[in-house]
Amino acid sequence: MPEAPFERMLANLPPPPDSALAEIRSRVIASGRKLVVLDDDPTGTQTVHAVTVLTEWSPEALSAELVTDEPVLFLLTNSRSLSPQAAAELNEKIGLNLKAASRDSGRELVVISRSDSTLRGHFPGELHALEMGLALHSDGWVLAPYFREGGRYTIGDTHYIVSNGLAIPVGESEFARDPVFGYRESDLRLWVAEKSTGKIPIAAVTSLSIEEIRRALALEKIMHLQHGAVCIVNAVCDEDIEQAVLAFLDAEAAGRQFLYRTAASFVRIRAGIAPRPWLTAADLYSKSRIGGLVVVGSFVPKTTSQLKVLCARRDFVQFELQVPLLLEEAGRAALLSRVSEQINQALADGRDVLLFTSRELVHGGKQGSLEIAAQVSSSLVACVRNLKVRPRYLVAKGGITSSDIAKHGLGVRKARVLGQVIPGVPAWQLGEESRFPGMIYIVFPGNVGDESALAAVIDKINLVQKTKLQYP
Repeated sequence: MPEAPFERMLANLPPPPDSALAEIRSRVIASGRKLVVLDDDPTGTQTVHAVTVLTEWSPEALSAELVTDEPVLFLLTNSRSLSPQAAAELNEKIGLNLKAASRDSGRELVVISRSDSTLRGHFPGELHALEMGLALHSDGWVLAPYFREGGRYTIGDTHYIVSNGLAIPVGESEFARDPVFGYRESDLRLWVAEKSTGKIPIAAVTSLSIEEIRRALALEKIMHLQHGAVCIVNAVCDEDIEQAVLAFLDAEAAGRQFLYRTAASFVRIRAGIAPRPWLTAADLYSKSRIGGLVVVGSFVPKTTSQLKVLCARRDFVQFELQVPLLLEEAGRAALLSRVSEQINQALADGRDVLLFTSRELVHGGKQGSLEIAAQVSSSLVACVRNLKVRPRYLVAKGGITSSDIAKHGLGVRKARVLGQVIPGVPAWQLGEESRFPGMIYIVFPGNVGDESALAAVIDKINLVQKTKLQYP
């Protein structure tokens, strides 16, 4: 499928509807249901603010969060880093615990399996496992990979990445060549059949077109969904998702139940959360004169280009970990110990540190690539776990990288999402149980932003320190 000018694709669509977010928020509160988001890496928080993230999911921990007034709860599963079988087992276990917590707390749930807007993840295995754990006989799965902040749109059932004004079918993008989660199809009907190896036939996949959504015809179609169906949501703006969400809320109020597989934009809208302005330098300010730390594990080409711009623009003490050396058991521990000691010294001297992995992709087949990624991530985690000084800030680049560092490197069990530094890049404030309570932790997805985005985030963090402005 060829690239096409995005604006030309929008020309023949009906006018977009008015915003319905206030009505969604009102209905969510009135329903009393809690939205629980299973996030297969921590980048799903890239559209929300003032919400809680848990990295544990015991029934007791879940019950304690279900009774709060917050409309949504995030569970950081990091299942994208797991094998298909391990990811399914984890989702089934969480489903079982959610069912128990719902019973104990008396709170009804709506569950979203949040995954990648470029379609990388364990589909459909995670949804099957979730339904088993929840004992849910859903009236269909809802597939909505729209993500405005990253330029991901769905038109005519085909999913696109928009870059420099051109709409690129997602199956033609670099993300479709992922060594673990690669695929061919851009038409989501065909993609569902491809990823399910034909177990979900095209005949079981329906869709809500943009025209149907904007002309208020979605509800009738939704009410005819049956168990085993997949429903694609087409969207090119937030208002399209808002109208679709209203229709699903109507259907839920009539007793229908759905399991959602979506990107991050749908989550914010389904929770009724209004967007907030980007975080400012003052929001990120720290009185500390210790250096900051940037850890880059993502290997996608976009990250590599961002890394080059960052190194050219700012003066870092740089540590490059050669991936082939990290895969050799002999000498790995000594290498990481030496690097960790040097990082601690640089931070204590007030220098900003950049820790990154070598950029050459080491292939290992589908399963081997997951194992390589796990070894590389554990090496980065080891360096963070060896920190003896608290960095002024910590930026983690890449979904698996940021999840592993949060949970295993920093000991995070609970965090608070403050908002976004730039579109699609959330900042967390770490919980009291973590190694560095209250520290700002920035989760930077591998596939977000232009080539200057990583440098722009670091520029914003350092703006107050650089200008010596005083903030309370």
